[in-house]
Amino acid sequence: MQNIPRIYINEELKSGKSVVADKNIVHYLCHVMRRKDCLVFNNGDEYFAIIDENNKNLIVQEKTSRLDPSNNLILYFAPIKKIDDMLNMVTQMGIGVLQPVITERTVAHHVNWERMKKIIIEACEQSGRNSIPQLLEPIKFNDLDLKNIIVADERYAHGKETKEQIIDSNKILIGPEGGFSDAEFEKMDKANVGGISLGKTILRAEVAAVVAVAKVLNK
Repeated sequence: MQNIPRIYINEELKSGKSVVADKNIVHYLCHVMRRKDCLVFNNGDEYFAIIDENNKNLIVQEKTSRLDPSNNLILYFAPIKKIDDMLNMVTQMGIGVLQPVITERTVAHHVNWERMKKIIIEACEQSGRNSIPQLLEPIKFNDLDLKNIIVADERYAHGKETKEQIIDSNKILIGPEGGFSDAEFEKMDKANVGGISLGKTILRAEVAAVVAVAKVLNK
């Protein structure tokens, strides 16, 4: 089963259903992979499927036994220059919700979010997920509810990390390339936000996101 292409279908799936196949999917399966069968998934479920004789529809067959490895973690992140790499990696790790946060030092203001959605879908297809993480509209840091959030920032986390906070939270906050501003650190202090240590070095934002997610998943 590992070598069968996996394709995300943005509609409800059930055995016997006929789904109009996008021409790019048909080309990929028939001319690139040179096969008619594939796996289709959505909303936590995965099915076998096959292209019909006219190469126009995907016929959904029986449901597979694969369990969805997605989790309920919420990643709050400042858009960064390598946002595509970060979203690809954390999606592969099963992240449930992606919430962009515009901070004072955010530099990547003109993100092509439609392209990011495609990257997220491709990461799900590749990594064996049966569902797509929810990508929310960007919000400003000052509008962020800091309750039960843990911040993955070594400068903030020093002396503040507690195992209990990591266990109790499913919300991770990652800052921009230049880090959080003094005013933002002050706001987090007042809200008694927990910190999560990522080691003795200062990591790039996209690497910090992956390490933080891995640490919370292994709490």
